[in-house]
Amino acid sequence: MTSKITSVTVSPEASLELLSPSEVDQLVKQTDPMLFRIFRRCALAVLNAGNTNDNTAEILEQFADFDIRFVRQSRGIKLQLLNPPASAFVDGRMIRGIREQLFSVLRDVVYVTNEIRNSNRFNLANKKGITDAVFHILRNANILRKGETTPLIVCWGGHSISREEYEFTKHVGYELGLRDMNIITGCGPGAMKGPMKGATIGHSKQHQYNRRYIGITEPGIIAAESPNPIVNELVIMPDIEKRLEAFVRTGHGIIVFPGGVGTAEEILYILGVLLHPSNARIPFPLIFAAAETSASYFDTINRFIRNTLGEKAQSRYQIVIGDTAEVARTVKTGADEVFHFRRKHKDAFYYNWKLNIPGDLQYPFEPTHESMGKLNLKKDQPIHQLAANLRRAFSGIVAGNVKEHGIRLIKEKGPFELHGDPEIMEPLDELLRTFVEQNRMKIGEGKYQPCYRVVR
Repeated sequence: MTSKITSVTVSPEASLELLSPSEVDQLVKQTDPMLFRIFRRCALAVLNAGNTNDNTAEILEQFADFDIRFVRQSRGIKLQLLNPPASAFVDGRMIRGIREQLFSVLRDVVYVTNEIRNSNRFNLANKKGITDAVFHILRNANILRKGETTPLIVCWGGHSISREEYEFTKHVGYELGLRDMNIITGCGPGAMKGPMKGATIGHSKQHQYNRRYIGITEPGIIAAESPNPIVNELVIMPDIEKRLEAFVRTGHGIIVFPGGVGTAEEILYILGVLLHPSNARIPFPLIFAAAETSASYFDTINRFIRNTLGEKAQSRYQIVIGDTAEVARTVKTGADEVFHFRRKHKDAFYYNWKLNIPGDLQYPFEPTHESMGKLNLKKDQPIHQLAANLRRAFSGIVAGNVKEHGIRLIKEKGPFELHGDPEIMEPLDELLRTFVEQNRMKIGEGKYQPCYRVVR
């Protein structure tokens, strides 16, 4: 078991916005139990960075005695941490980067609770209201910077990848850094860490001082994918749908590396957006990239997309194998096209307002046995809607694999069942079996027990 420190008190870093007296009272008196539960979960993930367990329930059980107390002070608040993971400290002092991330978590959890969930400012049952809420969360975190034209490149991929795959992501990051591009990832290990680590060298060689390594996560996944040490700007979104929207609203291009069901969920999300008829003329580079040794991974993904969504979906992305410089050149060319398009149409470069994200991809999906069983996985629907429903299927499998509530449901009622047309279910079953065979479902040892059943 990971060693712990009994008790330590830490003061805010600069990332914490000023708190009002009522917000301080809210924390000290713990008047909002949900706020406290979310903050404790996210704080533990930040403090437990570097863990190799992606089972949220097991992590929370391992650190069941971890607790947080809020201490009022004249200029705001301090945190007293009880039994935190010792890995967050060096010689008894908390690592500065972890302390910054800890108070970034507090900033976002307090803001989302008070300004998004518990106020009447945003209609979260409305598409426009959701997009406005995402904008305000990112603005409050100082992610959106008016006048900045350095491209932000989203990098998606698995947290459980091979050493060769990790090295490839790192080399791609290096090439991005050489071309003065900044990085956004899901903030975890593996393909989320590699591009950031590589970009630090590329940025250093170019004497690029505006180095941005942005990590965007959400409470349900953060314990399984603790922020990696390269992240220098961390944002906690309320749920997976708003997290995904934050990526595409702030990013100027997306690179996808090999991964598992979470990566497949991300691919289907962006395809669901780009395939919507209203987005047909909006440029947005999407590149699938892998090392030569992992070329078969995107062969499988490409075949799955062809068999389920068709050639139109295939036309929305490019596949680059083995050539890291070509990956960077391709996404840079695409980002330049995005910049010119937005300037021509008077759209902000720091937030993509013009892109239409369908409601099926915005409204939160709660995976249960009932909701998973009712997913429309049939051919007789527009392809952007089919992509959205497939996204929900993969989101449910992610929940069953690593999220606390999903793991509990599977333990109580058995695997989720997925029903649909054979033309959809057969490629889906093939893709999922490939993920299992390649050990892309979870970190750790032991045989993977599927949390799903594909019913043909």
